[in-house]
Amino acid sequence: MLRIEVTGEDLARLRVAPDTDPLWEIVLSLHLLQNRQAAVVFDPWRREVRAALARSGLTEVTAALTRLSPWAAYFPDFLTPGQGGGGLEEGIEAVLSTPRRRLSAELSEVYAHGPVPPGVRRLAEGDVAALERLGRALRAYHAVAVEPYLPAMRGAVADDRAVRADAALRGGAAGLLESYGPSVALDAGALVAAYPVARRLPLGGRPLTIVPGFFCVVAPVVLADDALDPVLVHPLGPAPGWLARTRAHGSAPPPVSQLIGPTRALVLDALEHPRTTGQLAELLRLTASTASRHATVLREAGLVTSERRGNTVLHRRTPLGDAVMNGGRLGEDVAGGGR
Repeated sequence: MLRIEVTGEDLARLRVAPDTDPLWEIVLSLHLLQNRQAAVVFDPWRREVRAALARSGLTEVTAALTRLSPWAAYFPDFLTPGQGGGGLEEGIEAVLSTPRRRLSAELSEVYAHGPVPPGVRRLAEGDVAALERLGRALRAYHAVAVEPYLPAMRGAVADDRAVRADAALRGGAAGLLESYGPSVALDAGALVAAYPVARRLPLGGRPLTIVPGFFCVVAPVVLADDALDPVLVHPLGPAPGWLARTRAHGSAPPPVSQLIGPTRALVLDALEHPRTTGQLAELLRLTASTASRHATVLREAGLVTSERRGNTVLHRRTPLGDAVMNGGRLGEDVAGGGR
């Protein structure tokens, strides 16, 4: 369990990053290639990326990166220096500027229970050639495993920011933090989240930065070293089928998502068949309140109808909703036929 004590002053200093962080996404995506977490959501990406890495001759480069950042309770902080919204080159420059003493300490921790591979040992010693190879490896991996998926990532971030902004306007900083549930909960003056190990993170008057993580799954992630500026990476939780939808619409988001937002577009798409609020929430990995809120907005726009049945509410698309999703003209798709 992770516990971050927050005071009223801490809430006032809270910061939400404007975008994902390229180095965090590199590391978190490397972890996804080492496990089977969120299989329904990310297995299509895993298959596509593994094939692309093989075609690009980057299989061994990727293996070398996973030796630096294994999927484990500990992975080195120097690989994730950013706090969201920074550029790739800026992040890589920060990685390569890590002091030698810190490189040695963090990489020694990675291999605390086994021999350090020669390549990792040279990096830990601050070898210039080894650092340059690391920079090239990070750029090459990012170009294949992360960069092609930026449209989907940006859409997820935009939708997430809309939810956080609404929560902050309604409930201030406390409302903002509560909107991260169920992965993060505000409980008795502390942020509490599931975590692989028992962990307490003291802020000590420093601002906490919350960074959206597209390849972050299951639970939020924090830096291992409490002395570093505190960062909490939270899962964006893309819905199943995100990759197929991205491919179907090319590199740009589907037109309907530009009109009503990515998550509402997914809700409207899911209502090709009538579904309850609970079914929508389960299918799209939303909280019930979030699914209900999106359905309400769609209903007010005339795209969805909702019917209460006992303790549940059944939502279905209207003819106008069908026309919006199918890109049809109102006269043909709604009125039927045409001239």
